Amino acid sequence: MPAFIRLTDYKNSEEKEKGFFEEKNRYVANQEDFFKIPRSPIAYWVSDRIREIFKDTLKNYGNFGEGLSTKNNDLFVRIWNEVDLKKIGFNISSSKDTFLHKYFPFHKGGEFRRWYGNYEYVVNYKNNAIDLKKYKKSQLKNSNYYFKLGLTWSKISSSKFSVRLSNIGNIYSDAGLLGILIDNYLLNYTVALLNSNLTFYLLKILNPTLNYTAGSIENLPFKMGNYNYKQKIDQLTEECINISKEEWDSRETSWDFKASPLIENGEGRVENGRIEDVYNAYCEYWREKFYKLHKNEEELNKLFIEIYGLEDELTLDVPLEDITILKKEAKIENNELVFDKKEIIKQFISYFVGVLFGRYSLDKEGLILANLGENLEDYLKQIPNPTFLPDDDNIVPILDREYFEDDIVSRFKEFVKKVFGEEYFSENMKFIEEAIGDIRKYFNKEFYKDHIQRYKKRPIYWMITSKNGAFKALIYMHRFYPDIFARVRNEYLLELIAKIESRISSLDKRLEIVDSKEKKQIEKEIVKLNKELKELYEFDKILQKYANQTFDIDLDDGVKANYCKFKEILYPISNLCK
Repeated sequence: MPAFIRLTDYKNSEEKEKGFFEEKNRYVANQEDFFKIPRSPIAYWVSDRIREIFKDTLKNYGNFGEGLSTKNNDLFVRIWNEVDLKKIGFNISSSKDTFLHKYFPFHKGGEFRRWYGNYEYVVNYKNNAIDLKKYKKSQLKNSNYYFKLGLTWSKISSSKFSVRLSNIGNIYSDAGLLGILIDNYLLNYTVALLNSNLTFYLLKILNPTLNYTAGSIENLPFKMGNYNYKQKIDQLTEECINISKEEWDSRETSWDFKASPLIENGEGRVENGRIEDVYNAYCEYWREKFYKLHKNEEELNKLFIEIYGLEDELTLDVPLEDITILKKEAKIENNELVFDKKEIIKQFISYFVGVLFGRYSLDKEGLILANLGENLEDYLKQIPNPTFLPDDDNIVPILDREYFEDDIVSRFKEFVKKVFGEEYFSENMKFIEEAIGDIRKYFNKEFYKDHIQRYKKRPIYWMITSKNGAFKALIYMHRFYPDIFARVRNEYLLELIAKIESRISSLDKRLEIVDSKEKKQIEKEIVKLNKELKELYEFDKILQKYANQTFDIDLDDGVKANYCKFKEILYPISNLCK
């Protein structure tokens, strides 16, 4: 029988050389044993018990494969918040129901995440994919399984394998693969099995690369435990899915987002009080959820190890780093979960901006204005007496001092008072600024960078800006109207120029009556203001071209196409407009 020496666990040639002479790395294998595992991998190191468990495989219990390949994602695929909400069809059960909407949720793979999530994209599948079918390169593979309840995973991963529940109403891609079980009774059990240490160990035998094909998955061994095992696994899996779904939906980038978790988090809506207390409650709530998920995953590993009889070969341990919730809000330090206060406060501020533009409301959960051309009047039809009134003209200035009534810092302070009350306002602002620094500086320097990153370079709020930021104003893409740039120029830019000119004139007069120490400070400010004024004059020449025209945008074209129409006056996003 052939002999093998296994040196794959060694990192360098010196270690491999030493390992070559160690008895533990030597294996003798019968070639006939290779055929006991599907596709006959030369897995000479595995035990007889591992070979035995491959008698029954997943392909006998479901269908696994690739989904839709558009061959032109720029044409057919959008991040869901790029398009009109009313054009997205959620929760449909068949391609027969694709005539009322244009876009449908699209599994496109995504980051390493277990149980639930990575719901980010939509695809144009209107009228049973009429446009895709006209595009001859596209491939509608396994289309009879689209919209069905099942499971999905990312074909290519940079880390471990992970599976997520796929609810009714989703289309699978060639990168977000599909698994549709013959009997939904097995769904939770199978999701748990595929997220277990056992599966990851077996996948390294079937396919040692990080390319997780449908063939690799369907050839995994499938074994049912007794009723008690099945019942316990289903219960633990349901808990894992629910925790992961709640965490996914706690961010505004989920279409099922309701409100900032610092306003509403498990226990109900905050009325007033200290934001520090709310933040601490948030951390306590999610710390409990995190460790519950960790405990459940280890318990599931234990159950599957027992079912497959591999107690001597596998461990139930799950590193805390492999728990796939709170990746943005927390990190593991010294084997403990540590929350990132700055990120959590940034998410709260981002939610405020949404409320400011009417995308969200303090008086109603979920999305309010999310279709092109909607305005304050549409908002007030839904919420006649809002706690916090959105901006009326869809233009919010972000400047280094308060020049306008709807200045973003002023509105944020108003928002904090509305949410948490007047009594602790100073204390609450101090807590916020301890997390992110000076609030005006944050809005001026960091907010838009955060927004671009949060929305994956497809921002829904657009920043009109002069070259060095002497003038900045936000607009909300879904509330775009044809003469918005004329209004930006006439009511904000020209007003700002007039106010700065007036300020310089006032400072010039003051120079005549102040002492030398104050004179230096005033002269320094005048130099700064003159520099800004020059920048504003130059920007006005550019903005005037847009102000003299009216424009329409089509959200179906996506953020990239629409944003780049106005790249001359918008904040530059790297590699977006080439």
